[in-house]
Amino acid sequence: MRGTAVKSTGLGLALVSACAFGGSGVAAKPLIDLGLDPLQVVWMRVAGAALVLLPVALRSRALPRQRPGLVAGFGLLAIVGCQALYFVAIARIPVGIAILVEYLGPALLLGWIRFVQRRPVTRAAALGVVLATAGMTCVVEVWSGLAFDALGLLYAFGAACCQVAYFVLADGGGSGRTDGAAAPEPESVIAHGLVVGALVLTAVSHPWTMRWHTLGHQAALGDREVPAVLLVGWIVLVSTVVAYLTGVTAVRSLSPQVAAVVGGMEAVIATVLAWILLAEHLGFWQVAGGALVVAGALVAQTASAKPGRAEGTVVAASAPAQERMSA
Repeated sequence: MRGTAVKSTGLGLALVSACAFGGSGVAAKPLIDLGLDPLQVVWMRVAGAALVLLPVALRSRALPRQRPGLVAGFGLLAIVGCQALYFVAIARIPVGIAILVEYLGPALLLGWIRFVQRRPVTRAAALGVVLATAGMTCVVEVWSGLAFDALGLLYAFGAACCQVAYFVLADGGGSGRTDGAAAPEPESVIAHGLVVGALVLTAVSHPWTMRWHTLGHQAALGDREVPAVLLVGWIVLVSTVVAYLTGVTAVRSLSPQVAAVVGGMEAVIATVLAWILLAEHLGFWQVAGGALVVAGALVAQTASAKPGRAEGTVVAASAPAQERMSA
């Protein structure tokens, strides 16, 4: 009975995490439309979350010395790269399209495992890649010469590549250690990654040049007007802090396969929220292609191997998906 309760709680938390992550683009797009630079919006998100989680970073202040590569890679790629490219993408293309392109990450991860690490993958995983690729062809309507801004699509694809880096770094954070050292706590890696990300973004986004008075204005959320500062609070507290903390707890409560499947709802949630709140209506081919992308990603993430089979690394790499920040 206790085990069932734990799993039910884990499922609930995983869904909360997916909803929180999925709402980031919907909250950020009005801020960008208000005139704020996308990189400065990312800076507010990352710096604000880093400040909230600073006590966690201070508690584990030895981690950067023990695992400098992990902390630096996580901050630069999994946080700065993934979030910055996603926010720059939604400044040029609809939120729903950007998140669907970014959700090619799990499929790209399999390509990394197969062709870079030269490890075998399951047939189901390969099918997932085929479905995701076919779906993306429909989403961007490649037969019509791309239905959306090519540079925006490229930025979103870059975010997908950074998502792969997140998967690889998150998997490398604890697996494969030969020195007997315990894996670092996910909360600590996240906190230090946010600190690194905030420092890097401060250097490249120049927040001191930001039009701070804009935060006192109203932002257009579809046909509604909401305080801009409220949207900033949402992307900091909900789409970053709450999303990470609930996601980490969910992964600990559930099997990696179940947690990854629930995390796949993020792309669906982001698209639906953009449709409802921002009136970003997608055409038939975008909806059909998006369904194929999500189906392919879920097939890829849940392509678990039988015990003892080499393909098991696919699931191991995909398991930390609940802790990512996206797009």
